[in-house]
Amino acid sequence: MNDGSAVDAVDAVENALGKLDLDTKARLLAGQDMWSLPAVPEIGLRSLVMSDGPIGVRGVHWTADDPSIALPSPTALAATWDPALARRAGHLLAQEARRKGVHVLLAPTVNLHRSPLGGRHFEAYSEDPYLTGEIGTGYVTGVQEGGVGTTVKHFVANDAETERFTVDNRVGARALRELYLAPFEAIVKNARPWGVMAAYNGVNGSTMTEHRELQQGVLRGEWGFDGFIVSDWLAARDTVGALLGGLDAAMPGPRTVYGEALAAAVRAGRVAEADVDEAVRRVLRLAARVGALEGVAPAVPVADRPEPLGDGGGPALAREIARRSFVLLRNEPGPDGRPTLPLDPARVTGVALLGAAARDARVLGGGSAQVFPERVVSPLEGLREALPPGVLTYAVGADPTDELTPAAQGFELRAVVRDGDGRVLGESSLPSGEVRWLGDLPEGVTYEELHTVEITGTFTPRESGPHAFGTRGLGGFRLSVGDAVLFEGVQDMADARDPFEAAFGEPAPRGTVELTAGLPVRVGLTCRVVKLEDAPLQAVCVSLMHRAPERDADELIEEAVAAAGAAEAAVVVVATTERVESEGFDRADLRLPGRQDELVRRVAATGTPTVVVVNAGSPVEMPWREDVAAVLLSWFPGQEAGAALADVLLGAEEPGGRLPTTWPARLADAPVSEVRPTDGRLSYDEGVFIGYRAWERRAAERPEAAPAPAYWFGHGLGYTEWAYEDADFTPAAEPGDTLGTLTVSVRNTGARAGREVVQVYLAVPGGDGEERPARRLAGFASVTAGPGERARVAIALPRRAAEVWDEAAHTWRLVPGTYTAQAARSIADPRLSVPVAVV
Repeated sequence: MNDGSAVDAVDAVENALGKLDLDTKARLLAGQDMWSLPAVPEIGLRSLVMSDGPIGVRGVHWTADDPSIALPSPTALAATWDPALARRAGHLLAQEARRKGVHVLLAPTVNLHRSPLGGRHFEAYSEDPYLTGEIGTGYVTGVQEGGVGTTVKHFVANDAETERFTVDNRVGARALRELYLAPFEAIVKNARPWGVMAAYNGVNGSTMTEHRELQQGVLRGEWGFDGFIVSDWLAARDTVGALLGGLDAAMPGPRTVYGEALAAAVRAGRVAEADVDEAVRRVLRLAARVGALEGVAPAVPVADRPEPLGDGGGPALAREIARRSFVLLRNEPGPDGRPTLPLDPARVTGVALLGAAARDARVLGGGSAQVFPERVVSPLEGLREALPPGVLTYAVGADPTDELTPAAQGFELRAVVRDGDGRVLGESSLPSGEVRWLGDLPEGVTYEELHTVEITGTFTPRESGPHAFGTRGLGGFRLSVGDAVLFEGVQDMADARDPFEAAFGEPAPRGTVELTAGLPVRVGLTCRVVKLEDAPLQAVCVSLMHRAPERDADELIEEAVAAAGAAEAAVVVVATTERVESEGFDRADLRLPGRQDELVRRVAATGTPTVVVVNAGSPVEMPWREDVAAVLLSWFPGQEAGAALADVLLGAEEPGGRLPTTWPARLADAPVSEVRPTDGRLSYDEGVFIGYRAWERRAAERPEAAPAPAYWFGHGLGYTEWAYEDADFTPAAEPGDTLGTLTVSVRNTGARAGREVVQVYLAVPGGDGEERPARRLAGFASVTAGPGERARVAIALPRRAAEVWDEAAHTWRLVPGTYTAQAARSIADPRLSVPVAVV
């Protein structure tokens, strides 16, 4: 792949830069709207368009009218332990981006799972920096091979959401280097990303958009990063501080700290024009790479890009990633002595599918990661399609939420925009009850003229009874259903701690109306839009919310128990909700919402073999896990959720996932859990000990009192068995980035073909005086083999696994000694050990 550094690209960038005056250069660094930088036609520069990822490409419209492929969540992608699959996902996303006119994807997120309470962990990969770096490298490589840029985010230590705009994370130098910077460093070295996104938070006293030491010193200086740095949206706060700190583009527009403010700062002598030129040069280099600068060939010519997947290729890849990500945590023998899973579709006579999430699957996390797939296959639909008629029964059992959700099923809606005199300025179709215009208004509408937005249409209910309605957003509201006015007043969210609360926060219930199934009724929500004079973004976010009639909770559970008791097998789907895992807030606990735990216990008590499918993006407590036959973790599985689930439950495919993060049995057991700052600061006092590193350290210090996790990092079962037969280590011939290569032989000892993830952990010598984790992930690889077949895999062990960051010398230091390379099925299940001499 051409990295865009060819002479013609360099000359073109310099020629273009030389034609720009100060005002144009300053304007070029400021967003012109929510998603793009301005065009400069006189130098042949087209507008650079960015869009949210990481599971799809939403484009510049936050609407289901412009559907996108929805892949499984990043935690799911990491659970495949397959960088090559991440690369293929990147190819698809590049294809989607080009289809939508997007040049730069705002992904991947490579922050770490420091605490299980992190509300946005579904959007990050793992607790381990090495696994994160490997998956992130595959993802970035794949997207950029498709000619589309990436912005690796959020640089750096954006590992929680509480007070994320202002928190100052205090991170020691070793932890910063060995954990939080490590994935970024690996991706910069191995994938050469074209962009990095600066985080909201501060690190050690400086907000990240102004952090000269980390952005200019480490990222650009030490690592040689030559791409552009863009702010997280609304993160840039100071004109001079941001430019000197290394920030190239301040988003979104039109109000930013760059543009006119930057030109004025240069004229006032507060910053040198040469520093502006450096930032503009990097933006022009990005334009050249993505083909947005006339006269310059893109970094990846069209002929060299991966072949388009075609109409069915996206859904097929989404389905493949999902089933490869599912982690089988538990699989006990059934009455016939065989493991409960897979179920045999030719033999099973009755399956009870239970849980609200089985009918309405949660396939993605909330916040800026949201996209709108053209279709979603629920578990109910997937299993109905895969099982013979009459085998499957369904009952809700328990609903994970009693909150209202955006109007969807049965609603036919439009949005009408009026000015202050009531004149219609424009209209827009509205596939759901959400209006989310972020600098992107309907045709004919200007923000200055916009006064009210009307959500209007009809609702045809599926069920008779009292339907609840409500609102979300801020402004003056009038809500009507039929002839009833349910609310007329003001919803004030001026005290919201995060702008995302207006769009994704808690809805306000406004009343109920008795409706009849199948009988349409008129609905209308008028919002008088609140405009704040100093608002940096021209945004309109308002939602019509709804909830179907609530049945008696005890009655629902009894129905599910009866269905399970009459079935040969029960499958219970439990889930988190958007109010549990989303952008803008952290979790308060790890419990499943509602009465889902009770549902599982009651179903398991029937004696029917019970399979629990956990539809969550990050850890949840499972107090019933030892009482059920099988536990399958499906993450947020993307649009093909139900099809992939049917593949795995019925044995057409094997669950291929391994845990990328340790799951505690209880939140109280987690070694690191604090996400709430004190006086604006959050201290990472645990140093380099997070995740499995912390669990092992505590177990070594207090072997009798330390609780074990529910499931260790790397854990995951399949549908066959593996024997680890031998391993040998070959030292590197010359000093370099690797210590050498561990070659491992494994044999499939089961009755069906399967895939195994061979994990290698490097155990440190004892008594060397270094305070460091006892073991760390040093490599992994996947193998496939048929029954009785042997597979052999070579895994290079990185030198970094035997190094520590020397704070005094400000450099990496190799710690010599005799280490042990462990070939393992998880960190808790080592199978073979080989000495590794490090000198």
